[in-house]
Amino acid sequence: MSSSLKNLSDFSHLEVGNAEGLKFAIVVAQWNAQVTGALLDGAVTGLLKHGTQENNIEVVRVPGSYELVSGADIVLRDSSFDGVICLGCVIQGETRHFDFICDAVANGVANVAIKYNKPVIFGVLTTDNLQQALDRSGGIHGNKGEEAAITAIQMALVSQRFPAV
Repeated sequence: MSSSLKNLSDFSHLEVGNAEGLKFAIVVAQWNAQVTGALLDGAVTGLLKHGTQENNIEVVRVPGSYELVSGADIVLRDSSFDGVICLGCVIQGETRHFDFICDAVANGVANVAIKYNKPVIFGVLTTDNLQQALDRSGGIHGNKGEEAAITAIQMALVSQRFPAV
């Protein structure tokens, strides 16, 4: 079945785990706010649904997707977080700006995760147009924000199983 015909945010086949006691930061870009606001709603819903207490969710807003990296880095100065979810949306335009931003954010998120030895989740939509972004932020393809929350929970639980020495 083509992905254009189904909700891609189906977690029924996954064992997500219990997020009770886990603390997460959600760093969300303000640019493309219609999309990132919906991603944020999905992420918060996903965390709460799986046991994260509301007071263990810290939302940090940054200007755009490029700033997600430094936002995550700043947040992880507080070692009490079990993970960070980075949410943004970059829509293809007429210039190569899209390529540079997407590459920098993807690499930056990975580098912050390595630097702090904590899960830092890439919840950034990289779409050709606004409709694709809307479809993936609560539309016909589900909500990638909720997917990012599920990933954060799973990775935080893996991290707890194998603590750093």
